[in-house]
Amino acid sequence: MEFNHYSVMLHETIEQLNINPDGIYVDGTLGGGGHAYEVCSRLKNGHFYGIDQDDAAIAAASARLQPFGDKVTVIRNNYVNAVEALREYGVTGVDGIVLDLGVSSYQLDTEDRGFSYRFDAPLDMRMDRRQTLTARDIVNNYSEMELYHIIRDYGEDPFAKNIAKHIVKNRADKPIETTFELNEIIKAAVPAKMRQNGHPSKQTFQAIRIECNQELEVLKKALDELIDLLNPGGRFCIITFHSLEDRIVKNAFRRNENPCTCPPEFPVCVCGKVSKGKVITRKPILPSAEELEVNSRSKSAKLRVFEKK
Repeated sequence: MEFNHYSVMLHETIEQLNINPDGIYVDGTLGGGGHAYEVCSRLKNGHFYGIDQDDAAIAAASARLQPFGDKVTVIRNNYVNAVEALREYGVTGVDGIVLDLGVSSYQLDTEDRGFSYRFDAPLDMRMDRRQTLTARDIVNNYSEMELYHIIRDYGEDPFAKNIAKHIVKNRADKPIETTFELNEIIKAAVPAKMRQNGHPSKQTFQAIRIECNQELEVLKKALDELIDLLNPGGRFCIITFHSLEDRIVKNAFRRNENPCTCPPEFPVCVCGKVSKGKVITRKPILPSAEELEVNSRSKSAKLRVFEKK
Protein backbone atom coordinates (compact mmCIF):
# COMPACT_ATOMS: atom_id res chain seq x y z
CA MET A 1 0.00 0.00 0.00
CA GLU A 2 1.24 3.49 -0.87
CA PHE A 3 2.20 5.62 2.13
CA ASN A 4 -0.54 8.25 2.02
CA HIS A 5 -0.51 10.75 4.83
CA TYR A 6 -2.17 14.12 4.86
CA SER A 7 0.25 16.60 6.43
CA VAL A 8 -1.77 18.49 9.01
CA MET A 9 -1.37 22.31 9.13
CA LEU A 10 1.34 22.08 6.50
CA HIS A 11 1.39 25.76 5.47
CA GLU A 12 1.07 27.02 9.05
CA THR A 13 4.00 24.84 10.16
CA ILE A 14 6.26 25.89 7.27
CA GLU A 15 5.41 29.55 7.89
CA GLN A 16 6.19 29.26 11.62
CA LEU A 17 9.55 27.54 10.97
CA ASN A 18 10.95 30.76 9.41
CA ILE A 19 13.16 28.66 7.13
CA ASN A 20 16.71 29.84 6.51
CA PRO A 21 17.77 28.42 3.09
CA ASP A 22 21.22 27.64 4.53
CA GLY A 23 19.99 26.20 7.83
CA ILE A 24 19.77 22.69 9.28
CA TYR A 25 16.29 21.25 9.86
CA VAL A 26 14.98 18.12 11.54
CA ASP A 27 11.64 16.34 11.27
CA GLY A 28 11.48 13.84 14.13
CA THR A 29 8.27 12.20 12.86
CA LEU A 30 9.06 11.98 9.14
CA GLY A 31 6.02 9.93 8.10
CA GLY A 32 5.36 10.18 4.37
CA GLY A 33 7.61 13.24 4.08
CA GLY A 34 4.90 15.90 3.58
CA HIS A 35 6.33 18.56 5.89
CA ALA A 36 9.83 17.41 4.90
CA TYR A 37 9.24 18.01 1.18
CA GLU A 38 8.17 21.61 1.82
CA VAL A 39 11.18 22.26 4.07
CA CYS A 40 13.62 20.72 1.56
CA SER A 41 12.20 22.70 -1.37
CA ARG A 42 13.14 25.90 0.50
CA LEU A 43 16.74 24.91 1.22
CA LYS A 44 19.68 26.21 -0.79
CA ASN A 45 22.87 25.17 1.01
CA GLY A 46 21.04 23.86 4.06
CA HIS A 47 20.53 20.25 5.14
CA PHE A 48 17.52 18.24 6.23
CA TYR A 49 17.46 15.28 8.64
CA GLY A 50 14.36 13.11 8.70
CA ILE A 51 13.82 10.67 11.58
CA ASP A 52 11.15 7.98 11.90
CA GLN A 53 10.91 4.61 13.64
CA ASP A 54 8.47 3.09 11.12
CA ASP A 55 10.17 1.15 8.31
CA ALA A 56 7.29 1.89 5.91
CA ALA A 57 7.64 5.64 6.56
CA ILE A 58 11.41 5.48 5.99
CA ALA A 59 10.92 3.79 2.59
CA ALA A 60 8.15 6.17 1.49
CA ALA A 61 9.85 9.38 2.63
CA SER A 62 13.23 8.35 1.16
CA ALA A 63 11.58 7.91 -2.24
CA ARG A 64 9.65 11.18 -1.93
CA LEU A 65 12.73 13.20 -0.95
CA GLN A 66 15.02 11.67 -3.58
CA PRO A 67 14.89 14.79 -5.83
CA PHE A 68 16.77 16.73 -3.11
CA GLY A 69 19.76 14.37 -3.29
CA ASP A 70 22.51 14.86 -0.73
CA LYS A 71 20.69 17.70 1.06
CA VAL A 72 18.70 14.98 2.83
CA THR A 73 19.66 12.37 5.43
CA VAL A 74 17.01 9.86 6.54
CA ILE A 75 17.51 8.06 9.86
CA ARG A 76 15.48 5.16 11.26
CA ASN A 77 15.15 5.92 14.94
CA ASN A 78 12.78 7.32 17.54
CA TYR A 79 12.91 11.12 17.92
CA VAL A 80 13.68 10.62 21.64
CA ASN A 81 17.17 9.61 20.41
CA ALA A 82 17.46 12.52 17.93
CA VAL A 83 20.25 14.40 19.72
CA GLU A 84 22.42 11.28 19.93
CA ALA A 85 21.60 10.21 16.34
CA LEU A 86 22.44 13.66 14.92
CA ARG A 87 25.71 13.81 16.86
CA GLU A 88 26.86 10.83 14.77
CA TYR A 89 26.57 13.11 11.72
CA GLY A 90 28.49 15.88 13.46
CA VAL A 91 25.34 17.95 14.11
CA THR A 92 25.25 19.76 17.45
CA GLY A 93 22.75 22.53 16.61
CA VAL A 94 19.78 22.93 14.27
CA ASP A 95 17.66 25.84 13.02
CA GLY A 96 14.27 24.18 13.17
CA ILE A 97 12.50 21.06 14.40
CA VAL A 98 9.11 19.61 13.45
CA LEU A 99 7.16 16.95 15.35
CA ASP A 100 3.79 15.81 14.00
CA LEU A 101 2.67 13.47 16.78
CA GLY A 102 0.22 10.59 16.87
CA VAL A 103 -0.56 7.92 14.32
CA SER A 104 -0.33 8.51 10.55
CA SER A 105 -3.18 7.99 8.09
CA TYR A 106 -1.05 5.27 6.49
CA GLN A 107 -0.71 3.37 9.76
CA LEU A 108 -4.46 3.62 10.42
CA ASP A 109 -5.35 2.55 6.90
CA THR A 110 -2.93 -0.38 6.61
CA GLU A 111 -5.12 -3.23 7.79
CA ASP A 112 -2.47 -5.65 9.06
CA ARG A 113 -0.84 -3.04 11.35
CA GLY A 114 -3.77 -3.45 13.78
CA PHE A 115 -4.07 0.28 14.59
CA SER A 116 -7.68 0.60 13.49
CA TYR A 117 -10.94 -0.79 14.83
CA ARG A 118 -12.29 -0.63 11.26
CA PHE A 119 -10.38 -3.67 9.98
CA ASP A 120 -10.11 -7.19 11.37
CA ALA A 121 -6.41 -7.74 12.01
CA PRO A 122 -4.00 -9.12 14.62
CA LEU A 123 -3.63 -6.77 17.62
CA ASP A 124 -0.28 -5.16 16.82
CA MET A 125 -0.13 -1.30 16.90
CA ARG A 126 3.68 -1.08 16.94
CA MET A 127 5.04 2.03 15.22
CA ASP A 128 8.47 0.39 15.28
CA ARG A 129 8.06 -3.23 14.25
CA ARG A 130 11.45 -4.07 15.77
CA GLN A 131 10.01 -3.69 19.27
CA THR A 132 8.64 -6.79 20.98
CA LEU A 133 5.69 -5.36 22.96
CA THR A 134 2.44 -5.44 20.95
CA ALA A 135 -1.16 -4.44 21.63
CA ARG A 136 -1.92 -8.16 22.02
CA ASP A 137 0.55 -8.37 24.94
CA ILE A 138 -1.08 -5.38 26.66
CA VAL A 139 -4.63 -6.68 26.21
CA ASN A 140 -3.79 -10.20 27.40
CA ASN A 141 -1.11 -9.62 30.04
CA TYR A 142 -1.78 -6.32 31.81
CA SER A 143 -3.76 -6.49 35.04
CA GLU A 144 -7.33 -5.22 35.20
CA MET A 145 -6.14 -2.19 37.20
CA GLU A 146 -3.39 -1.39 34.68
CA LEU A 147 -5.86 -1.64 31.78
CA TYR A 148 -8.33 0.55 33.63
CA HIS A 149 -5.71 3.27 34.23
CA ILE A 150 -4.51 3.21 30.60
CA ILE A 151 -8.04 3.40 29.14
CA ARG A 152 -9.08 6.09 31.63
CA ASP A 153 -5.93 8.25 31.35
CA TYR A 154 -4.88 7.82 27.71
CA GLY A 155 -8.31 7.15 26.21
CA GLU A 156 -10.29 9.41 28.55
CA ASP A 157 -13.10 6.88 28.26
CA PRO A 158 -15.86 7.17 30.91
CA PHE A 159 -16.44 3.39 30.70
CA ALA A 160 -12.78 2.48 31.29
CA LYS A 161 -13.52 0.43 34.41
CA ASN A 162 -16.15 -1.70 32.70
CA ILE A 163 -14.08 -2.15 29.54
CA ALA A 164 -11.07 -3.35 31.57
CA LYS A 165 -13.33 -5.75 33.49
CA HIS A 166 -14.79 -7.19 30.26
CA ILE A 167 -11.33 -7.64 28.70
CA VAL A 168 -10.06 -9.60 31.72
CA LYS A 169 -13.24 -11.70 31.87
CA ASN A 170 -13.07 -12.63 28.16
CA ARG A 171 -9.37 -13.40 28.04
CA ALA A 172 -9.82 -15.94 30.86
CA ASP A 173 -11.49 -18.23 28.30
CA LYS A 174 -8.99 -17.66 25.49
CA PRO A 175 -6.46 -14.98 24.46
CA ILE A 176 -7.83 -11.95 22.60
CA GLU A 177 -6.05 -12.03 19.24
CA THR A 178 -7.71 -9.59 16.83
CA THR A 179 -9.08 -6.06 16.60
CA PHE A 180 -12.62 -7.30 15.89
CA GLU A 181 -12.54 -9.60 18.95
CA LEU A 182 -11.58 -6.59 21.04
CA ASN A 183 -14.29 -4.49 19.34
CA GLU A 184 -16.97 -6.96 20.43
CA ILE A 185 -15.73 -6.96 24.03
CA ILE A 186 -15.68 -3.14 24.18
CA LYS A 187 -19.13 -2.95 22.59
CA ALA A 188 -20.53 -5.23 25.28
CA ALA A 189 -18.97 -3.02 27.99
CA VAL A 190 -20.48 0.25 26.71
CA PRO A 191 -24.20 0.93 27.30
CA ALA A 192 -26.22 0.73 24.04
CA LYS A 193 -27.47 4.31 24.26
CA MET A 194 -23.87 5.59 24.48
CA ARG A 195 -22.77 3.79 21.31
CA GLN A 196 -24.32 6.47 19.13
CA ASN A 197 -21.52 8.93 20.02
CA GLY A 198 -18.99 7.57 17.50
CA HIS A 199 -17.38 4.14 17.52
CA PRO A 200 -17.23 2.65 21.05
CA SER A 201 -13.68 1.32 20.46
CA LYS A 202 -12.10 4.60 19.41
CA GLN A 203 -10.81 5.73 22.82
CA THR A 204 -9.68 2.28 23.99
CA PHE A 205 -7.72 1.68 20.77
CA GLN A 206 -6.07 5.09 21.15
CA ALA A 207 -5.16 4.30 24.77
CA ILE A 208 -3.62 0.91 23.92
CA ARG A 209 -1.65 2.45 21.03
CA ILE A 210 -0.24 5.21 23.27
CA GLU A 211 0.80 2.62 25.86
CA CYS A 212 2.24 0.23 23.26
CA ASN A 213 4.48 2.94 21.77
CA GLN A 214 5.13 4.79 25.06
CA GLU A 215 4.12 7.97 23.20
CA LEU A 216 3.70 10.26 26.21
CA GLU A 217 6.88 9.08 27.96
CA VAL A 218 8.89 9.62 24.78
CA LEU A 219 7.45 13.13 24.39
CA LYS A 220 8.19 14.12 28.01
CA LYS A 221 11.74 12.82 27.76
CA ALA A 222 12.56 14.45 24.41
CA LEU A 223 11.27 18.02 24.70
CA ASP A 224 13.98 19.69 26.82
CA GLU A 225 16.79 17.98 24.87
CA LEU A 226 15.30 19.08 21.55
CA ILE A 227 14.94 22.68 22.75
CA ASP A 228 18.63 22.57 23.78
CA LEU A 229 19.50 21.34 20.27
CA LEU A 230 18.13 24.53 18.67
CA ASN A 231 20.51 27.28 17.50
CA PRO A 232 19.68 30.84 18.61
CA GLY A 233 16.58 31.98 16.70
CA GLY A 234 15.74 28.37 15.82
CA ARG A 235 12.12 27.28 16.05
CA PHE A 236 10.42 24.13 17.34
CA CYS A 237 6.98 23.36 15.85
CA ILE A 238 4.89 20.58 17.44
CA ILE A 239 1.50 19.33 16.27
CA THR A 240 -0.45 17.37 18.90
CA PHE A 241 -3.71 15.44 18.56
CA HIS A 242 -4.46 14.54 22.16
CA SER A 243 -5.17 16.71 25.21
CA LEU A 244 -2.47 14.96 27.27
CA GLU A 245 0.16 15.50 24.55
CA ASP A 246 -0.85 19.15 24.23
CA ARG A 247 -0.59 19.68 27.99
CA ILE A 248 2.91 18.15 28.08
CA VAL A 249 4.06 20.43 25.23
CA LYS A 250 2.41 23.56 26.66
CA ASN A 251 3.99 22.99 30.10
CA ALA A 252 7.45 22.20 28.69
CA PHE A 253 7.43 25.31 26.49
CA ARG A 254 6.28 27.47 29.39
CA ARG A 255 8.91 25.99 31.73
CA ASN A 256 11.69 26.61 29.19
CA GLU A 257 10.53 30.19 28.70
CA ASN A 258 10.30 30.89 32.43
CA PRO A 259 12.32 28.31 34.42
CA CYS A 260 12.63 30.45 37.57
CA THR A 261 11.68 28.46 40.70
CA CYS A 262 12.02 31.34 43.19
CA PRO A 263 9.03 32.00 45.45
CA PRO A 264 6.84 34.82 43.99
CA GLU A 265 7.56 37.08 46.98
CA PHE A 266 11.30 37.22 46.15
CA PRO A 267 12.16 40.67 44.71
CA VAL A 268 14.84 39.22 42.38
CA CYS A 269 15.60 35.78 40.95
CA VAL A 270 18.24 33.88 42.94
CA CYS A 271 17.74 30.36 41.55
CA GLY A 272 19.95 31.16 38.55
CA LYS A 273 17.73 29.39 36.02
CA VAL A 274 17.82 31.25 32.71
CA SER A 275 15.11 31.38 30.04
CA LYS A 276 15.94 29.37 26.91
CA GLY A 277 13.61 31.32 24.65
CA LYS A 278 10.00 32.32 24.13
CA VAL A 279 6.69 30.70 23.35
CA ILE A 280 5.49 32.09 20.01
CA THR A 281 1.98 30.64 20.30
CA ARG A 282 0.25 31.85 23.47
CA LYS A 283 -2.77 29.98 22.16
CA PRO A 284 -2.25 27.01 19.83
CA ILE A 285 -2.77 27.41 16.08
CA LEU A 286 -5.77 25.33 14.94
CA PRO A 287 -6.60 23.88 11.52
CA SER A 288 -8.48 26.16 9.12
CA ALA A 289 -12.11 25.52 8.12
CA GLU A 290 -10.83 24.53 4.63
CA GLU A 291 -8.47 21.96 6.10
CA LEU A 292 -11.18 20.46 8.31
CA GLU A 293 -13.33 19.98 5.21
CA VAL A 294 -10.56 18.11 3.40
CA ASN A 295 -9.28 16.09 6.36
CA SER A 296 -11.60 15.38 9.29
CA ARG A 297 -8.73 13.66 11.16
CA SER A 298 -7.13 17.07 11.74
CA LYS A 299 -9.97 18.34 13.95
CA SER A 300 -8.16 17.70 17.25
CA ALA A 301 -4.81 19.06 15.98
CA LYS A 302 -3.00 21.91 17.75
CA LEU A 303 0.24 23.55 16.65
CA ARG A 304 2.53 25.12 19.26
CA VAL A 305 5.78 26.96 18.52
CA PHE A 306 8.86 27.78 20.63
CA GLU A 307 11.76 30.02 19.58
CA LYS A 308 15.26 29.67 21.04
CA LYS A 309 16.87 32.74 22.55
